Amino acid sequence: MGNSSYGIDPKIMENIANQIKEVWSMGVQIAVVIGGGNFWRGASASANGMDRTTADHIGMLATVMNAIGLQDALEKIDVFTRVQSSITMQQIAEPFIRRRALRHLEKNRVVIFAGGTGNPYFSTDTAAALRALEINAEVLLKATKVDGVYDKDPKKYSDAIKFDQLTFIEVLEKDLRILDSTATSLCMENNLPIVVFDITKDGNIKNAVLGKKIGTIVQRGDKN
Repeated sequence: MGNSSYGIDPKIMENIANQIKEVWSMGVQIAVVIGGGNFWRGASASANGMDRTTADHIGMLATVMNAIGLQDALEKIDVFTRVQSSITMQQIAEPFIRRRALRHLEKNRVVIFAGGTGNPYFSTDTAAALRALEINAEVLLKATKVDGVYDKDPKKYSDAIKFDQLTFIEVLEKDLRILDSTATSLCMENNLPIVVFDITKDGNIKNAVLGKKIGTIVQRGDKN
């Protein structure tokens, strides 16, 4: 949403699309799980009195709007895409079908997963971990506005310490909220590494894919 209070900033969407194309052009298979916080946050609505399941369902619909927006931005720069939604809406998106998603990836299409997991009470982090495992991804890249995982909010505390590497257990024990605990546990159980990085810096998706030392890598066992 850029500097706006809600919605989609076309320039931000264009920047993300260009970063994705840069990696796609290298022949890397890419799937994107997209959130909806720029339109709606289910947890906040629930805290203000709305039924949590209803609030989360609205949030899932918000992710579909972002998915269609990203698809448009990608196709304008000649990147082939498919949007798959966990909530059936066949006029604008395919239903999520694992084998079809894998086939799209084989055909060098960027697959955008919308609708979260299709269930309330699960975050976009958990949806990303689930889809990553279902498509046999090598790594889960968590794109944020922060350049990694800190021991406390770096925007509030000048003495916040950044971690270059962490184990899944450390993330859970330290209660580092930049990663959802359910997603962290799912990745830990299936040995799927996570890279948390700042997407607002041009070229960082490519840098993450190339294994450059940006952000924070979370993995199982010995960090060395």
